[in-house]
Amino acid sequence: MASGPRASAPEDSVRTVSPGRRGEKQVSAPTGDSVLVGTLKSAASPVRSVAASPRPVKGKAGREAARRRLQLLPAAQAEGDGEGTKEQEEEEEEEPLLSVPEEDEEEAQPLPPVCVAPMRGMWRDEKVALYCDEVLQGCKAEDADEAMSKYLSEKLKLKDKWLGVWKTNPELFFVKYEEASIPFVGILVEVTCKPHQSSSSCFKVTVSVAEPFSSNIANIPRDLVNEILEELEHSVPLLEVYPVEGQDSDIRDIALALEIVRFFYDFLWRDWDDEESCENYTALIEERINLWCDIQDGTIPGPIAQRFKKTLEKYKNKRVELIEYQSNIKEDPSAAEAVECWKKYYEIVMLCGLLKMWEDLRLRVHGPFFPRILRRRKGKRDFGKTITHIVAKVMTTDMVKDLSSDTLLQQHDDLDLALDSCYSGDTVVIFPGEYQAVNLALLTDDIIIKGVGKREEIMITSEPSHDSFVVSKADNVKLMHLCLIQQGTVDGIVVVESGHMTLENCILKCEGTGVCVLTGAALTITDSEITGAQGAGVELYPGSVAILERNEIHHCNNLRTSDNSKSTLGGVNMKVLPAPKLKMTNNHIYNNNGYGLSILQPTEQFFIVAEEALNKGAASGDKKDDSMLSRVMQNLNLEMNNNKIEANLKGDVRIVTS
Repeated sequence: MASGPRASAPEDSVRTVSPGRRGEKQVSAPTGDSVLVGTLKSAASPVRSVAASPRPVKGKAGREAARRRLQLLPAAQAEGDGEGTKEQEEEEEEEPLLSVPEEDEEEAQPLPPVCVAPMRGMWRDEKVALYCDEVLQGCKAEDADEAMSKYLSEKLKLKDKWLGVWKTNPELFFVKYEEASIPFVGILVEVTCKPHQSSSSCFKVTVSVAEPFSSNIANIPRDLVNEILEELEHSVPLLEVYPVEGQDSDIRDIALALEIVRFFYDFLWRDWDDEESCENYTALIEERINLWCDIQDGTIPGPIAQRFKKTLEKYKNKRVELIEYQSNIKEDPSAAEAVECWKKYYEIVMLCGLLKMWEDLRLRVHGPFFPRILRRRKGKRDFGKTITHIVAKVMTTDMVKDLSSDTLLQQHDDLDLALDSCYSGDTVVIFPGEYQAVNLALLTDDIIIKGVGKREEIMITSEPSHDSFVVSKADNVKLMHLCLIQQGTVDGIVVVESGHMTLENCILKCEGTGVCVLTGAALTITDSEITGAQGAGVELYPGSVAILERNEIHHCNNLRTSDNSKSTLGGVNMKVLPAPKLKMTNNHIYNNNGYGLSILQPTEQFFIVAEEALNKGAASGDKKDDSMLSRVMQNLNLEMNNNKIEANLKGDVRIVTS
C-alpha cells in the first residue's frame, strides 16, 4: 500500500467496499415496453409481505442522502450531523411499519427469474483466457477500469432495451427492518442502454418501474418506489440490475457480461493494484483466478476458504471505516485523530499483507500445511526419569492400580498442562471426558498419549480459533484410544510434518481436511476410523511413507463445489514426485464422495479406472491390475492386500496428472 492514512478519498476510492460499482459509466435510458413480462410470470420468484418502516425521502436533502446510500460515498456518515439529524431520527421513529395493502392499493407481483450466467461452470483455463486475453488484453493495473468499461460498453450495444431486476440495499427504502427477512429489495424495471464514456469511471443506467409492478416484497408501496427513483433521478448502478430470463440471446450475452464485470470487482480486483508497480497484471489476475478455482474445487478446504473470504471482507470494511473517519475530520486533525488514522491504516496494511500471502501461488502449491512448529525439542529430563501424566478431574487408586510401583506420577485436570509438562519418553493417560489442548499442535518430543476406557468417551476437540489441531515433528509420537473431533481448525485434523506418528484405535471426525503426511514424514494408522474430511481422508505428500491397517475411511470429500468433475479426492490421495510409499492391508474404504484411492502423477495423460480390482492378491472390493495401472503401482511402492474399496461416488481408484 503506497498511500498513507491521510490520503484524500475521492468517490472511486470507495471501490473496496463496493468494487462492482467502480468502473461504471453514466448511461441515459428512456423507458421501453414491458410486453415481455407476461410471458415470465409462470416462473416467477417467490414474493412475500414483510414488516418494515418505509424510509421518508424529502426534498434535496433526501435525494442526496439516498444517492449517498446507494453509491456508498465516503461522506455518508459526515452529512446530516446536528439538529436536523435528530429531528429526522424522531420522524423516522414515528414511521409506521408496512402493512398489508388496502384493497385499492396495488400489491407487487412476484419477480420474474433473472438470467443465470454460466460463469461458475467455466473451467479454470476458460476463465483465464476470458479475463486475461479477451477483456484485459494485457493491460496494466491502472488501465483495468478502462478495459472493463470498454468490454461492457461493447456488450451493451447488442440491445438498447431490456427488462431487469434492480436489486439494492433495503436501507434505501426502509429505516427499520430485519436483515434476515429482507436481504435486498428487488424491483422489476425497464432499461434502455446508450452507454458513453465518462471521466468519473462510473457505470450508471436510467430505469423506470416496469409493468406489472413486481417486487420480492409484496407490500412495498409503489409510491415509495417511484419517489425513491425520482430522488435518484432514475439513475442506478448498472451492476445492480440483473436482466430477466426469457429475452433473446443478446440479453443473455449482456447478463454474462455483467456477471463477468461483477466477478472482476468482487474477487479479482484489489485497490492496491494501481498503487504498486506490477509488471505483469494479467499474471496477477491469473493467480487470483487460480485461488478462486482452488476454493471452488476444494483444493483449498472449506474452512480455509471461509477464513480467506472473511479476511477479504474485513479488509474492505476497514478500508471504508478509514475513509469515513477521514471524511469526518473537517479541519487539520488533532493528535488523537491522527493516531486513530494511523491505527486504522496499519490495520489495513496488515490485512493487505495477509491477502497477498493468500495470492502467492507458491503458498498454495504446498497447501496450507507448511511447517508451523517453532518449539524446540526438550529431549529427556536431566535425571533421566520418565513421568506418567494422569489427566482427570480427580485421581483415584483404581486409576493407577495397573501401573508398576516405581512409576512416577503427576496428575493434571487440564490436558494442555499435561502436554506442556512432558519430556521425551513420558506417557499421558487420559480418562473419559471432553478436552481441548492447543499443545497438541506442538508435538516435538517422543511421547505416548493414550485414553483409558472406550475411545468414544475420550473426546478431544480442536480450538476453532486456531489453525491447527494435531501437528507433530517428533521422531516417534503415538496416539491411542482417542476420539479427535475437529471444530473450525483449517489444517488437516492430523498433520505429520516430520518424524513418525502412530495412530492406534482412534476415531478422527474431520471438519477440514483429513490426515496429512508431509514430505519425508511417516505415519502408521491401525484399527482406526476417519470420516467427514472435506478432502481426502489420508493425504500423502511426495516422499512420505504410510502404513494403513484395518482402518475404516468413509464419507470423506465433503466438498461444496459446483465443479464435481474436479472433486476426485476421497479415501486416500497420493502425490507422486518423488513417489510416496504406501502399504494398505485389510482397510475398508467406502461411501466417499470422490474416489476410494486417487493417485496424482506427472504424466501427459490421465487414466480413470472405475470398475476393476487392484492386484492379484486383492479382495473382491480392491482393484485389479491392468498394464498401465500395474506399472504405476510398481513405481509408487504401493502394496495393497485384502482391502475392501466400495461404494465410492466417483469410483474406487483414479490415476491423474497433478
